Amino acid sequence: MTDVARVAADCRATGDRLGLALPVDAAALRESGAEWLTRAFHAMGSLPAGNRVVEITRCEGFAGGGTGTKALLSVRYAQPGEGLEQDLFVKFSRNFADPEMDRARFHMGPEVRFAALSRQPGFPVAVPACMFADFHAESGTGLLVTQRIAFGQGGIERQYGKCMDHEMPEPLAHYRALVRTLARLAGSHKGGRLPADVAQEFPFSLAQALERDRLPYTPQQVANRVARYAAFAEELPQLLPAAIRTPAFVAQLAEGAALFQRHEDAIKRFLHARADFIALCHWNANSDNAWYWPDAAGELQCGLLDWGSVGQMHVAMTLWGCLSSAESWLWRDHVDELLALFVAEYAGAGGPVLPVAELKTHLLLYAAMMGLCWLMDAPPRIRREVPELAQCRGPLDPRITASETARVQLQMMSNFLSFWQAEGLNRVLRELIEN
Repeated sequence: MTDVARVAADCRATGDRLGLALPVDAAALRESGAEWLTRAFHAMGSLPAGNRVVEITRCEGFAGGGTGTKALLSVRYAQPGEGLEQDLFVKFSRNFADPEMDRARFHMGPEVRFAALSRQPGFPVAVPACMFADFHAESGTGLLVTQRIAFGQGGIERQYGKCMDHEMPEPLAHYRALVRTLARLAGSHKGGRLPADVAQEFPFSLAQALERDRLPYTPQQVANRVARYAAFAEELPQLLPAAIRTPAFVAQLAEGAALFQRHEDAIKRFLHARADFIALCHWNANSDNAWYWPDAAGELQCGLLDWGSVGQMHVAMTLWGCLSSAESWLWRDHVDELLALFVAEYAGAGGPVLPVAELKTHLLLYAAMMGLCWLMDAPPRIRREVPELAQCRGPLDPRITASETARVQLQMMSNFLSFWQAEGLNRVLRELIEN
């Protein structure tokens, strides 16, 4: 037995909601067998009491994403029927081969609660049908079994890579579908169209919101990172938009980053002062975390995957989580349209009417917060991934796009800095601080 298998075998956890022992990886799930799946699906209410799983025909584990391991699972039922998915997708919260990823196991807690919520009739957005979901909060051990989306089949488009929108037909139509879907969920929550226990299942804590995504650097470290970005921009101008590699912008970045750090608490209190902007939201709706299909009228629709860290949050966070992976032209030419679309759909689903200009200001502040917190270390990460960076012709050079880390870090860093420059974040910060 390998060390990884031994650690997995020693992990024992029982789900807090349904009281079943939870397999922690694909090997444990195979060993638990069809009998365990039958009991699990019965407990979840996803399999009628008179039916059962008679065979596991496939259980193929793999590593992927930023947290636990995954598996492709296929089963055979005694009585196949509508709503009984045979091809399933399994997420485990644990990753015993990678301690760093295993530390992220607690992200699955909200995802499991959301999967159970999504089984409610008439749920407002498309989510992979949940067959089983449970979590042991003390250990962070969880298991989620859902429908496997058949990408490229039955009218569903193929899956797109993160920050690979240049390979997507009609990207704007896809982002319209994403924004409508995000707004519909958030608006349904604000309009009281979800079960009453959502507030208990997904509580909003102002104290936690103020502490989350805090800049992890000293003032000198912030200045050092701005200087490092300036060197990156000077050395590799072909990788960045012209507006964010000038000495004038670098000076604005240094000034604005220092302002943001000094007044971080006040900025976060400003962002979270109005309950109208706080709703149940998807945290990471990049275009790769969705599936798309045309409806009967030919309009593109989408469902959402990967609900880790779902909860009540500022709607600007769900917009940043969606738009951060878009290409720069979409931010430049269509961000106002997409914000107006969000506002209309949010209100149409039952939420309050948000002023578009105010929402844009909040998105600007959120993009700056997330960028300063998570993307100022992008230059060395990109360099590590692509040693021959100086030879790359542009951000879509195959040597960059071949690395998910490099292309994502470069695209998201460019987006947050370009939005900063275009919307004059320094001016917005000064006005906020003075008032």
